[in-house]
Amino acid sequence: MKHSILLLIILTVFNVANYAQELQSKVTVVASRVPTTVDKKIFQTLQTQLTNFINNRKWTSETFQPQEKIECNFLLNIDRVVETNVYHASLTVQAARPVYNSSYVTALINFQDADVAFRYVEYQPVEFNENRVQGSDALASNLTATIAYYVYTILGLDYDSFGAKGGDIFFQKAQSIVNNAPEGREISGWKAFDGLRNRYWLMENLLNSRYNIVHDVIYSYYRQGLDNMYNNEATARQQILTSLTQLQALNQQSPNTMIVQFFMQGKSPELIKIFKKASPPDKSRAVELLQKLDVANAAKYKEEI
Repeated sequence: MKHSILLLIILTVFNVANYAQELQSKVTVVASRVPTTVDKKIFQTLQTQLTNFINNRKWTSETFQPQEKIECNFLLNIDRVVETNVYHASLTVQAARPVYNSSYVTALINFQDADVAFRYVEYQPVEFNENRVQGSDALASNLTATIAYYVYTILGLDYDSFGAKGGDIFFQKAQSIVNNAPEGREISGWKAFDGLRNRYWLMENLLNSRYNIVHDVIYSYYRQGLDNMYNNEATARQQILTSLTQLQALNQQSPNTMIVQFFMQGKSPELIKIFKKASPPDKSRAVELLQKLDVANAAKYKEEI
């Protein structure tokens, strides 16, 4: 398991507090589209509060060393004021994990959620209660519920990448947020009918037994593929090719499934670099797969691999 029992044993009581949190997150709140009549200092305060909320909260029952913390970014870009103290924004979520025996980090998630509405008054508590996701004010709770949802998604993907189906417990926690999500006229993204690329469908795909192969793909791509590039590049590349073949089988069986596009988002530079040095047959196979899995970058794969 990624975080060994031995590590827990050797930690002293004095170290536990320092090692408790799991994420090293940078939060950025952009309010350039907000009218000048609104004091922009409010959003600096929100940025600080969200940073503390993510980085200081204990999200798992495990203990992480500082170097094990998951690096992630949350960019909250406020695009309009709905009414006094109520805003609509997009949220870009990025997270990465280190590759063994290298200084390279690989993306776990690179996703933009375009539909986040929330209420915020400067210095109001930024809280999240798993047993009462809606809180006392649905609009105020919607922001922290959304953040918590993506934190659990990041944790699930990270654990999946280190152990086969290792992230299930965190995907279940994210699903619980979906099931108990805040509701309101301005709130969207938690329901099947809210669109085809939203929080509901991402977790539906990650927990639907029809798509179980996705978890094998994640483990094969990261742990058996990228983590072995230093020791045996040819074998590692074959594992990555296998993971892409499995993903394309799912893509063919269930076209337009969100999880396929979600997995491929932002991976084109990495995949091009991986297969540039492949044998001609592997290059050909990789290009064939990637053009089907990542249509937006089809021409790039053909030109650069």
